[in-house]
Amino acid sequence: MSALAETTNDLPEIRLQAGRHKRARQGHPWVYSNEIEMDAAAKALPPGGLVRLVDASDRPLGVAAFNPHPLISARILSRDPEAAIGRDFLRERLESARALRDALYPVPFYRLIHAEADGLPGLIIDRFGDICVVQVNTAGMEMLSDDLTAALQDTLSPKTIVFRNDSAVRRLEGLPLETRTVGTSLDGPVEVLENGAVFFADPREGQKTGWFYDQRDNRAFAAALSTGKRVADFYCFTGGFAVTAAMAGASEVHAFDRSQSALDFADRAATANGVADRFTTTKGDVFQILHRSVEAGETFDVVIADPPAFVKSKKDYQAGIRGYRKLFRLAAQAVAPGGIFLAASCSHHVDMTSFGEVVRRSLSDAGRSGRILRSAGAAPDHPVHPFLPETGYLKAQALQLD
Repeated sequence: MSALAETTNDLPEIRLQAGRHKRARQGHPWVYSNEIEMDAAAKALPPGGLVRLVDASDRPLGVAAFNPHPLISARILSRDPEAAIGRDFLRERLESARALRDALYPVPFYRLIHAEADGLPGLIIDRFGDICVVQVNTAGMEMLSDDLTAALQDTLSPKTIVFRNDSAVRRLEGLPLETRTVGTSLDGPVEVLENGAVFFADPREGQKTGWFYDQRDNRAFAAALSTGKRVADFYCFTGGFAVTAAMAGASEVHAFDRSQSALDFADRAATANGVADRFTTTKGDVFQILHRSVEAGETFDVVIADPPAFVKSKKDYQAGIRGYRKLFRLAAQAVAPGGIFLAASCSHHVDMTSFGEVVRRSLSDAGRSGRILRSAGAAPDHPVHPFLPETGYLKAQALQLD
């Protein structure tokens, strides 16, 4: 048992203001700084330390990781006020998450931990066989990093654990940015198995953990409609949608992205899966490429527009919405009559209602109509916490356009 776990009975108490306990009591995993009696003692606590939460009447709310500095000051780890948070606790959460994923997928390539939804706030773990890529995004989880490493080794015995602690959100918690490896060092990309195909990702240098498992089901859906079709994938990254469509029998697939390294991985995947003869990649600015396609009257039977987040903060909202609307308008204009258009957004500041409105306005701008075939979020290895709808960040709509 860790030192943290051994001292659970001596945890400092953090008291909520009178009447400010209802959200936490109902099941919300966060407590904001303006809900807490933020006295001198509370402000003096070390960022990320464990505390026992109580309401204004001293009734327990659970054990949380506490950081007095950001707006989200307490993140609840357990509703049991006597819970010992350490290696054993983390191992139990990891084992539970693994059992669910192993029931969902036949091979060990998935998101193992999706933060609050898996009971480990501030933690992301993607699994690539015997390699785990970890993002620690809060001071509380940073304090537990050694126990987390040990619990991962207990549970999965991974060959390599890559800590990709380079997300900008760590700065909100007062944490430095770093990348480090535990176990065998990686000397190149790793294989990713998804939807019966093999892909390649670099957990050391790629975006996020190097791969986006969240689009797994949406890729399979688009691929099923791509047999014998001409497909365009805009913002293709390392080829998830594009290669899956080629594997499903698309007659030709054109993948576009501004990152040459991502396109190199896409080409490599196309070759590994035996579809390189029907697969091409083009480097460039997607908006400019789409403008040229529309002006030339070029169309595709299936068009995928899965851009990076255009709205990374609330201040970016209006500009980001305009960006999505322009992108989706151009993409819709590139869809052949009767063809399929899949639009996606990974901006958690854009909710499903707003996303749907952007798609509708884009279709109107393009002079197109049709029918929605599928509205979806992320694959089930990215569960949504019922009291944190923003954890359902991914939105996707597949439409047939007239």
